[in-house]
Amino acid sequence: MVAIGVALWKYVMKYNPKQHDWFNRDRFVLSNGHTCLFQYCFLHFSGYPAFDFEQLKTYHSEKPESLCPGHPEREADGVEVTTGPLGQGIGNAVGLAMATKHLGAQYNKDGFDVVNNHTWCMIGDACLQEGLGQEAISLAGQWKLNNLTVIYDNNQITCDGSVDMTNSEDINARFRAANWDVIDVFDGCFDVNGIVEALKKARRSQDKPTLVNVRTIIGVGSAVAGKAVSHGVPFKPDDVQQMKKAWGFDPDQTFVIPEAVRNFFSDIPARGEKHVQEWDELVASYTRAHPKLAAEFKSRRDGVLPAEWESFIPSSFLSDKTPSRKSSGECIQPIADKLPTIMIGTADLSPSVNLLYPTKVAFQHPSLKTECNINGTYSGRYIHYGIREHAMAAISNGLAAFAPGTILPITSTFLMFYLYAAPAVRMGALQSLHVIHVATHDSIGAGEDGPTHQPIELAALFRAMPNLTYIRPGDAEEVAGAWTVAIKRNTGPNMISVSRHGLPQLKTTKRDGVAKGAYVLEDAEKPDLTLLGVGAELSMAVDVANALREAHGLKVRVVSFPSHRLFEEQSRQYQRETLKKHEAPVVVIEPYAPLGWERWADAGVCMKTFGHSLTNEFVYKHFGYETGSMASRVWKWLGERKSGEVLPGEWSDL
Repeated sequence: MVAIGVALWKYVMKYNPKQHDWFNRDRFVLSNGHTCLFQYCFLHFSGYPAFDFEQLKTYHSEKPESLCPGHPEREADGVEVTTGPLGQGIGNAVGLAMATKHLGAQYNKDGFDVVNNHTWCMIGDACLQEGLGQEAISLAGQWKLNNLTVIYDNNQITCDGSVDMTNSEDINARFRAANWDVIDVFDGCFDVNGIVEALKKARRSQDKPTLVNVRTIIGVGSAVAGKAVSHGVPFKPDDVQQMKKAWGFDPDQTFVIPEAVRNFFSDIPARGEKHVQEWDELVASYTRAHPKLAAEFKSRRDGVLPAEWESFIPSSFLSDKTPSRKSSGECIQPIADKLPTIMIGTADLSPSVNLLYPTKVAFQHPSLKTECNINGTYSGRYIHYGIREHAMAAISNGLAAFAPGTILPITSTFLMFYLYAAPAVRMGALQSLHVIHVATHDSIGAGEDGPTHQPIELAALFRAMPNLTYIRPGDAEEVAGAWTVAIKRNTGPNMISVSRHGLPQLKTTKRDGVAKGAYVLEDAEKPDLTLLGVGAELSMAVDVANALREAHGLKVRVVSFPSHRLFEEQSRQYQRETLKKHEAPVVVIEPYAPLGWERWADAGVCMKTFGHSLTNEFVYKHFGYETGSMASRVWKWLGERKSGEVLPGEWSDL
C-alpha cells in the first residue's frame, strides 16, 4: 500500500496540510479503515501539524486523546469521514463526489471553476463484498461521477483466507457493467510511477467514475506475505528485524524516519499553500464578476441559513384528521423550495413520504433521458436513490461531511426500512453529522402491509442510539416543532417519525413543546394518574384520560412525549414538574416495544409481539388499543398498585 500512498499524497492529491479544511481540497476516504496506520503515516509525512511523530506513537495505546485510533475518525485533521464498518466509506465517497458536482453546477461559471475537487476512495477486497458497496457503486455509475476514483488494494486476502474461497466474480467486469472506467496496475507494491499515471488518467475522466485496480501483496517483505495471518496479527519481532534489514534500515532501531524520507515529502506544505492562494485569487475574481452568486456561495461555505427560514413553516394547519407524513410535507416543502442548502432523497417512495416540493428538480447527470421523463441536472436537489436504503444513508453522510452546514441532506423511507439503513445512520451519529431522516408508516397503523412493515422494535433502537435525536410528533403542530428542532439541531442526525394514517389535530399541542422532549398537554391538581401519549397514538392518551375521568372521577394529567433524547437533556426540575412521578403513577401508551420507558413511566400499554395485517382501524382494535379496553386495564392496575399487589418501582405491561 505504501506505493499507493506515495502516489496520492506526494504526486496526485490537491490539499494543504496547513489548512486542513480548505474548501476545494481533494477528499480522501479510507473505506478499508482497519489499514488506518497507512493514512496516519502519510498525514505525518505530508506535514499535518496534528500528526507529529509523537502522535503516531499513540496508535493502539492507552491514551484516550490519541488521534490514531484503530479506525480513522473524522475529528482528526486530514480525516474526512469516520470509517470502519466495511463498505461505508464507498457510500461516503459517493456523497462527497456528489457534493462537488452539485455545488459546481450551482456556482461554477465559465472561467470560474470554484468547486472542482476530486474524491479518492481506498477500498479492499472486503468492501466489495458488502451490499452497501455495490449499492453505492451502482449509483456512482448511474450519476456519472467522473470526479470519483476508487483505488482497489487488491491483495486477494481476507481474515479467513484467500478471497477465491468466497468470491470468484470478475471485479473489473462488475464495475464496467455499472458504467465505470477501469484501469489496471499490476505492480502495486513498487510501481509508484504506474500508480501515479493511473490516478492522473482517472482524474481526467470525462463521464465516468474510475476504478483503479491495484494488485498488491499483503505483508510484502514479511515471512507471512500474501497470507491471511498477516491481515490482523502483528509481525513477530524477528520478522520485523529481517524486514528492516532487507529494506536497508538498522534492525535494532525503532521509531526512526530517515532524513531522506522527510526531505522527499518536504515540498508538500508549500505546494498546498500555493493551491489555496490560487483558489483564493480565483474566488476574489469570481466575486467581482458574479457578486450576487458569490455572496450566496460564501454563505453556503459558512453554513449559514437565512434568518427567516422558520417563517417558511406554516403558522397553522387545518383541523381535519391528517396523516403526520402529510403534515411533514406541508412543513418541509416550502423550506426546501427556498433553501438551496437542502437536498432531499428517497428510497423509491416519493408518493408515500410526501417530500416533493414545487420547484423539485432531480439530481441526475444532465444527459440522462428516462422512459418516465423524470430527468434532471447536477444542480437538482431531489435525489432518487432507488431501492437502496443503506446507500442512501451512507451517501447522505458524505454529503453532510463535505463541509459543515453547506448541504443539509434529508433521507426518507418507511421506518421499518431504516433497519436496512441503520449501520449508516449509526455512523452519522458517531460522526455528529447533520442529516435528517424522515421515517413514515411508523406504527401498527401501517395496517394492511402487516408485521413485515410494522416497526414494533425500531424506536427502541433509535432512541438508544447516542447522538441521534428520534422525534415522534403527535399531530401537525408537533410535526412543525419536530422540523424546527431537526433543522436547528446540527450536532448530529435527527429522525422524524410520522404516520401513514390520519391523526386528530389536538387543540393543546405546542410546536415549541417538542424542543423539550415532553410537555404537559392536560394538567390536574393533586393528580391520580399521568398518561404519556406519543406520536400517532397521542390522541389515544387524551381519550383514555377522558374515559377515566368520566367513569371513575380520576384526576388525570396527559403529557405529550415526542422525544426521549430531548427530554433527558432538560433539567431535573423540569422533568419532575412534567412527569410528577412523585405525586402520581405514570402510564405510557405506545404500540411499540416498551424497552426504555421504564425510565420515565411505571407501566405501559405497549407491544410484546409483532403486528398483524389488518386495516388501520382493526389492527388497533386487535391489539387492544381501544379507549374502553385501555381505560379498564389502567384502572385495574391502579387498584393493584393501591393494594400493594404491584409495588412502586415495578414495571407493568398492561
